Amino acid sequence: MKQLNWWKSIASFLVVLFTMPLGHALMMMMDKTMTPEAVHYSAFFMGLAGLVMVVTGVFVKGDTKQTLWGLFGGLLFWTGWIEFLFQYYATRWGTQPEMENGEVVTRPEYLILPATFGMWMMVMTLYIFSTKNGCNFINWWQRVLFRSRKNEIAARPMTHHTSIITFMELNMILWTSYLLLMFCYDKNFLGDHHPVTSIVAAACLTGSFFIFKKQLRLSTWGANIRMAIATVVVFWVPVEVLGRLDFFKEIWIEPEKYATQMICILVTFLALLGYIMIAARKKKAHE
Repeated sequence: MKQLNWWKSIASFLVVLFTMPLGHALMMMMDKTMTPEAVHYSAFFMGLAGLVMVVTGVFVKGDTKQTLWGLFGGLLFWTGWIEFLFQYYATRWGTQPEMENGEVVTRPEYLILPATFGMWMMVMTLYIFSTKNGCNFINWWQRVLFRSRKNEIAARPMTHHTSIITFMELNMILWTSYLLLMFCYDKNFLGDHHPVTSIVAAACLTGSFFIFKKQLRLSTWGANIRMAIATVVVFWVPVEVLGRLDFFKEIWIEPEKYATQMICILVTFLALLGYIMIAARKKKAHE
């Protein structure tokens, strides 16, 4: 039996988890305190900074450092060049939000996101047919599609750059979860109150525990953080569904009203991140 790394897994999970409300709060604050033109320019440079960080991570030494460069670069890239870019074009062409009882329930940029399904399938086809990797989801599809020919068709991994791997993992799983949520919310298919939507949320919650169980067996910080990305994003699906159903108050949507709570999250996030970096450095020094 392998040793279970409880503290390492919890710390990794929380660091990645806290990026979710902090990222949402950042977007809300930018929208509320900056002019639309300033938001779009800032978002462009945010995405560019994220890309530079990911590329920088290719050249730094150390698995943990490379993972963190890929993680935070990927978050800036997703926020700046995907979410805000969708927002820009939704605003530019007058896409209307989805309204219920006079309130916005889905912002315009998310309503046009499902149009990227074909591009998502294109990238997934590349991963399924062209690479051997450690993703359970992709490995399952390879076993189903290729059966005994799996090792023949997907024979080897892509070039291993930890920063790029982390970056792609983050963006692909975020993309997948958004497509899943928008499909569930769409009343032409299901709707947010549909039983299947609740089943999807419950399945993701259950799945996140299984992913965390696998995460517990990873003894290095870098690998643990990379697995935590999957744990957190899958866990966040039911959080999004419950928030949409007003099961709890999404304080990151109105961070100016919940400044104390958001500051506490930020301080805890920075403390845990600092601890991880110091712990990883000490472990490397002892090797």
